[in-house]
Amino acid sequence: MPLSRFNAAPDEAAAALLLRCCGSTRWAARITGCRPYPDTDSLLAALDEASYDMTPGDLAEALASETPELPSPDGGPALSKDRDGLRHRDQRGLLTAHTALRAAHAAYENRFGHAFIICLDGWEPGEQLGQALASVRARLGNDLEEERLVVTEELRRLARGRLGRTVRGVAGAG
Repeated sequence: MPLSRFNAAPDEAAAALLLRCCGSTRWAARITGCRPYPDTDSLLAALDEASYDMTPGDLAEALASETPELPSPDGGPALSKDRDGLRHRDQRGLLTAHTALRAAHAAYENRFGHAFIICLDGWEPGEQLGQALASVRARLGNDLEEERLVVTEELRRLARGRLGRTVRGVAGAG
């Protein structure tokens, strides 16, 4: 959706688009209420500001709407088949890492009460599984307040990338 269409859309339609980026209704209403935006950078700056101002309730609402996407254990160029149909990397090792990631996700949800959220924009597909696993393991050591800050930033980055791709047609992470 071009920015001009976002700016001209009815409030409900603009808010619905924003809620697909981040599930906080107050966050979406705040960004919707500041339209029109002169350019995409201004829209993303408003997204950043609204993200930094999220209350614990806004964050809980947004996290409840997130469905974490695990990096695929069989995707990416590192797992392409050679001419005989054999894998170039040990698929069993990747499946083991994926199982470890699922277990770490469960431990994270048990500790913090919500899904593990990470923005993997900028990471190559073959690096995403390892990055997600390292990150969830490191973040399990955070206290509740430290993790709230980290997850708020990850959610902001996810929303920024999602909205940037929607209005620009390209990644807008950062």
